[in-house]
Amino acid sequence: MFAAERRQLILEMVRANGAVSLRELARVVQTSEVTVRRDVRALEAEGLLDRRHGGAVLPGGFTRESGFPQKSHLATAEKTAIADLAANFVEEGEAIVVGAGTTTQELARRLARVPGLTVVTNSLLVAQALAHANRVEVVMTGGTLRGSNYALVGSGAEQSLHGLRVSRAFLSGSGLTAERGLSTSNMLSASVDRALVQAAAEVVVLADHTKLGTDTMFQTVPTDLITRLVTDEPPAHDDRAAAELQALADQGVQIAVAGGQGGSAGAGAGSPGGDAVPVRQQRRDVPLPGPRRQGPGAGGQLRSASASMLGEQGPGAERARVADLRRR
Repeated sequence: MFAAERRQLILEMVRANGAVSLRELARVVQTSEVTVRRDVRALEAEGLLDRRHGGAVLPGGFTRESGFPQKSHLATAEKTAIADLAANFVEEGEAIVVGAGTTTQELARRLARVPGLTVVTNSLLVAQALAHANRVEVVMTGGTLRGSNYALVGSGAEQSLHGLRVSRAFLSGSGLTAERGLSTSNMLSASVDRALVQAAAEVVVLADHTKLGTDTMFQTVPTDLITRLVTDEPPAHDDRAAAELQALADQGVQIAVAGGQGGSAGAGAGSPGGDAVPVRQQRRDVPLPGPRRQGPGAGGQLRSASASMLGEQGPGAERARVADLRRR
């Protein structure tokens, strides 16, 4: 196939789907991802499409959102790996909220066997995945159905979340940057996601590497409210995604990477995270630095400091001070 024919086919696929991964483009045009990446760069230079990490979208993708049929075919292997890892952070008997998205739908399929779990969601796809789970209670928000992603949005959805308190929120989105956090292209979806965040003690973001460094129109979760990011291993050539991961870790976000090459298994479910390690390592947690989230050990540190201050004077000095007060 000539370069002009390849690029025309690539352009037609992007126009038909809104967004297509490089892997899928390479499969259809029967060439390597390196060649497809070169074609995508050439088409972007002509203003015919926009590049994204691991794929291509229509021009003006900053405000455009792909529908469920298109999203369901993007980064499918990565979403499966992310869902497998994210499920390890859910414990028996928990109450959680799960937002809308194809990655959260994959997570829901893995939660069906967690006994005593309560899942609050505005996603019909998440509810459907758990519909036959006998040991899981599903609570759906109210709201207006948004057909492009099968989610309930609007004031009804937001009001049904008022007064709710759960342990964790699992959310996805259209883009994730260290500067703005998680974002989406739709205002109604963003508003409901913010309400889901307000209901949770911790926020876990599920985002494959193609969303790293992508910024979309409406912020849903600022970086300082993200407890953990579950993602996949960026390709070796994707330095920007790796840099974004490091920037997120530097701001205190715990990073759990699924499907990496090399490295140890890392911290398991419910653990506070292991030691800080280079970004490219399999399934690791980067611990939260500094006083951003004060753990249970903080009180012990304060007590130790007080004891140390008292110890500088010694017990004899304290007894002498008490005896002097009694004589007065």
